[in-house]
Amino acid sequence: MVDLRSEHDIETVRQVALLLDKENGRLVEQNKKFRLEIAKLQGRDPSSLQLELDLAKELLALRERALFGRSSEKRPAPEGEADGPVLDPPKPKTGHGPTLQPLLPVVEAVHDLPGDERACPVCGGTLRPLGDEAEESEEITVVERRFVKVTHRRLKYRCTCNACVVTAPGPPKLIPGGRYSVEFAVEVAASKYLDHLPLERQARIMAREGLDATSQTLWDQAEALARHLRPTYKAIRTIVLREPLVHADETTWPYLGKRSEERPGKFWTWCAATGRAVFYTILPSRSAEAAKTVLNDYTGIVMADGYSAYESLAKGDGAFALVHCWAHVRRKFAEAEAFFPEESGKMLDLIGKLYTVEREVPRAGPETGGGVRREAEALRLKLRQERAKPVVREIQALLMELKGSILPQSSLGKAVAYTMHLWTGLTAFLENGAIPLDNNGAERALRGVVVGRKNHYGSKSLRGTQVAALFYSLLETAKLCGVEPKAYLRQAALAAIRTPGAVTLPEPLAR
Repeated sequence: MVDLRSEHDIETVRQVALLLDKENGRLVEQNKKFRLEIAKLQGRDPSSLQLELDLAKELLALRERALFGRSSEKRPAPEGEADGPVLDPPKPKTGHGPTLQPLLPVVEAVHDLPGDERACPVCGGTLRPLGDEAEESEEITVVERRFVKVTHRRLKYRCTCNACVVTAPGPPKLIPGGRYSVEFAVEVAASKYLDHLPLERQARIMAREGLDATSQTLWDQAEALARHLRPTYKAIRTIVLREPLVHADETTWPYLGKRSEERPGKFWTWCAATGRAVFYTILPSRSAEAAKTVLNDYTGIVMADGYSAYESLAKGDGAFALVHCWAHVRRKFAEAEAFFPEESGKMLDLIGKLYTVEREVPRAGPETGGGVRREAEALRLKLRQERAKPVVREIQALLMELKGSILPQSSLGKAVAYTMHLWTGLTAFLENGAIPLDNNGAERALRGVVVGRKNHYGSKSLRGTQVAALFYSLLETAKLCGVEPKAYLRQAALAAIRTPGAVTLPEPLAR
């Protein structure tokens, strides 16, 4: 018997999977035979039993796809395109040429001809320089990062009256009397929360480069840096919640410390994002009360998926309007397409038409002026009324047709129920040109958090969750504004140390 938990040979695993698939098919057919016999004995309608059997097959196939299938949401090309005329194969590419690399500093290295090689091989005469002529080529290399110990000598001055002695000021200190610089703490924080390197791994890398520092020492520097940047973190939240529309989403965040009722093993990263800023907070709950903590007092429009906490908050204490995401609807029907290709294909084609209308008007970026943005929104609203509204009516008619002809427990039935439940929020974009078609802005904002938890496995303490939320907020906001994140972190930290409580936002630095 092969133990799949310890088997590493791909061919062996493949053979086992094929055998399991064959055995599953045999069991499904046997189950179908027995169910039909039982139905005849009970006098039941065989057609209803067939629907149940189809549902069982679908659930089995879904499990196999989850284990062995690809996660891409791309659909296969239509048959007409796949079986079209054979064209001449494109010519193979010979290369795309070197990337220009305009941000790299240029260092010139001159290579001279050694003295003993300056004799002419023809006449034996001496070779002389050919004016300024030289053959040039480019090479990209790496200058190794170095840790150095800087000795700061603060010179002293005194008056001849001996009544006054003044010492020259030193550099800003991250921790009073501390040994590590602001730049060092920025390097540690950016490596962990921007490049997703765990502190223990950073410590090992630093040891190879000559610095002996523990992961606890690195955490102390990042935590001290976070204390200085707390006012900026709060200011980012204020900026996000001032916007007329906010993208909201949440994802898990592992908690590795001592567990209790208030601190379970799984926290949640809540995200509120706009086109120019993103704010994160990590909480031990995914409840409506936690959503209230994130969106407290917000009075604009919240774009979210179908998670019930947002709906509960909007109907309860929330003062915001809730709209929903067509990308999530599309995802539901894409999952059902393997089992209901005709019905799901129709729905996916209609949703594709909505996105075609959206592409007619480029979305204004955060740097776009208010007048241009309003003009773009007005044009988008006009196109939606003229071209998207009829498509939405077709989608609604198809939903009503499907609702009465499929099992609610099937993947298609669940997709239909999901869409109809969120219908008011899904169609709000037809009356407001500022409402986007989907919540992809929030999902993009959570990518860094997801990659981070895969690499450094979450937080070991409650303070760790707070520090992580702070650095993700600052670094991701800097990226949205087009500001180099590490340079921004350093500038914001130095300003806060020189003037406690100072706020440095990345958007003004991008101008």
